[in-house]
Amino acid sequence: MFSAPSGMELAVIFIVILLLFGKKIPELAKGLGSGIKNFKNALKEGVEEEEIAKAENIQNPINNEIKILNEKIN
Repeated sequence: MFSAPSGMELAVIFIVILLLFGKKIPELAKGLGSGIKNFKNALKEGVEEEEIAKAENIQNPINNEIKILNEKIN
């Protein structure tokens, strides 16, 4: 019944799409690019916040031990 479009048919489809949406394509690409950039920045910030929280979890018990040792010395 139906077969996959051949090379010439794909070229015609591409040209029609380009004619219909030609002016919108740069806007769509710009929006897609900024969306990806925002997603990467948010992901990076999330990882940094996790690392800070882990460092604080390690640092708090160490600070408590230092306080206890300082009290014993004084």
